[in-house]
Amino acid sequence: MLFNSYTFWVFFAVVMLLYRFLNHHWQNRMLLCASYYFYGSWDWRFLSLILLVTLVNYAVALGVQNSNTKRRRKTLIAVSIALNLALLGTFKYFNFFAGEFVDFMGLIGISLGMPSVQIVLPVGISFFTFQAMSYSIDVYRGDVEPTRNVRDFCLYVAFFPQLVAGPIERSSHLLPQVLNPRIKRPNDFADGLYLVLIGLFKKIVIADNLAIIVNLVFSENPGELSGADCLVGIYAFAFQIYGDFSGYSTIARGLSKWMGFDLMVNFKMPYLAHSPSDFWRRWHISLSTWLRDYLYIPLGGNRGGPWMTRRNLMLTMLLGGLWHGAGWTYLTWGFFHGLILTIYHQRGAKGSKAKEETSAGRRFLSVVVMFHLVCFGWLFFRAASMEQAVQMLNLMVTDFAPSQFTAFCLTAILFYAGPLMVFEWWLERAHDPMRLTKVPWGYRAGVYCYLIVMIIIFRPLVPSEFIYFQF
Repeated sequence: MLFNSYTFWVFFAVVMLLYRFLNHHWQNRMLLCASYYFYGSWDWRFLSLILLVTLVNYAVALGVQNSNTKRRRKTLIAVSIALNLALLGTFKYFNFFAGEFVDFMGLIGISLGMPSVQIVLPVGISFFTFQAMSYSIDVYRGDVEPTRNVRDFCLYVAFFPQLVAGPIERSSHLLPQVLNPRIKRPNDFADGLYLVLIGLFKKIVIADNLAIIVNLVFSENPGELSGADCLVGIYAFAFQIYGDFSGYSTIARGLSKWMGFDLMVNFKMPYLAHSPSDFWRRWHISLSTWLRDYLYIPLGGNRGGPWMTRRNLMLTMLLGGLWHGAGWTYLTWGFFHGLILTIYHQRGAKGSKAKEETSAGRRFLSVVVMFHLVCFGWLFFRAASMEQAVQMLNLMVTDFAPSQFTAFCLTAILFYAGPLMVFEWWLERAHDPMRLTKVPWGYRAGVYCYLIVMIIIFRPLVPSEFIYFQF
């Protein structure tokens, strides 16, 4: 059931129709049933998994609060983290590590067959596991009070707009909105409409159309492509994954607005970033802040001197790469981002002091450089294997040769993604991501008509599944 499918919008219309006539208590019950139905529409068997994760963290949080000794609190939170990571590791990484073990044994002359059991990856497991785990950790740290209302906690973990692809909501932000009656705010409908329309535009018009180019470039034998074709394929993927992932997060925020919830902003014009740290303050903010608060800072952050800081940055990004999937391409992507973070960090103190004095030209150049560094990383993120990534890099160096296909791809990228980048540049200049909702209604109506017409006319015949559902 996709946000860009008619089935979902029928489902959501029914939810909203019931929602408006219920009090807070029954709204939460209805939303919980709707959330479990939404998740079960992929595979009902995994409802037991999300329920297990929910109940474990619910029980641990209460156990931590009721513990009389520090040792017992530590034991409970250690068991909780171990169980959460064990579940995540089993479903997400078993197939990869089993295959790597078989390959390694083959190298030393021992022939083993692959295990007959191939574990299916549940949709969105990384998102709801991290969200539930952060709750029990926050309770252990004393940052939040645990709730005794198990149904409302289940809704916090399974809230359907952001369940399968984020944002990863902290309990301090979303749980109070679940526990307390929602207040009807005058701008919720208008803000929600803007977010849903811009999100659908990102997903349907940009991501799904550019997916055709990306799938062609990355599925073909790289030997049949030129280096220029590979480069524009990477550009296309950069805008596909941005349109796809930020589109989901934006739609989720819009739907939640209509129900009286505020979800965190997960993207802030990331391709206008001027440095790696700036990029991670703009891209997948819920994950980057999660990794910062629950991994980077506990490792020591920047408190142990330059070398310890670089080590912590590298470990955090390697594990961030591994979070996305079990594969050498994801680890390489994480390593690359860790590398550029450490390089920029080495020059960071001087650069941060001079930031305000940087000329517009130099800042534009730094944005262009950062965009291409991010695109270089996307090559490894999207490639089917390290061999494919290396072959494409080799072609870009040895056989660049632009073709008619190159020109077609560049034209498509400019047509679909160009207007969004101009719009985001305007938002960046205004320092307000919701600026469009505050302009005169005539301008808003013109933009909305453009979005609707593009969504209707340029809707691909076959919609693509959201990329981050696999994570």
